[in-house]
Amino acid sequence: MMVDLCKMKNRIRIECIQGDITNQPDLDVVVNAANARLMPGGGVAGAIHRAAGPELAEACLPLAPIQPGEAVMTEGFGLPNGHIIHCLGPVYGVDEPSDALLADCYRNAVQLADQHGLAAIGFPALSTGAFGYPMEAAARVALGTLLAEAERLASVRLIRFVLFSERDRELHQRVLDELAARVS
Repeated sequence: MMVDLCKMKNRIRIECIQGDITNQPDLDVVVNAANARLMPGGGVAGAIHRAAGPELAEACLPLAPIQPGEAVMTEGFGLPNGHIIHCLGPVYGVDEPSDALLADCYRNAVQLADQHGLAAIGFPALSTGAFGYPMEAAARVALGTLLAEAERLASVRLIRFVLFSERDRELHQRVLDELAARVS
């Protein structure tokens, strides 16, 4: 269920769970799979906006629009987390190079959390819903990027993937185990 990366200077734990990203009270920050305007939508963005309340949309107005790969942060409002990082993932086959833009999302989000002294961050599978990114390819980009960033993190100690289905969790765990074995 988790991989501890102990050989690095800073101990980082990466977990893959099946669950609800709006109900992760032990995380300092969750990542929103945002649209460019940072407004409520379907999927993760809709769930986060509903749980956080209308103040979230108001807080997002001056930060929008964002470009694919960008990350911005707001407070968490009605969520059990102090913060929300909003990332605009690439639309697969439209925003190119989609692998680099997706990697930018994960890199920018975890760096933003680290810069603000946050220790625990939760990610959904960015760009895999309505944006059409194939799940396994997205998992490889996401986990590869975060494994590469782990050595540079000063405050982040826990990275959790909160996935909608058990099938998605199993896929992410398999990819994580495979990539982590290459690192050690």
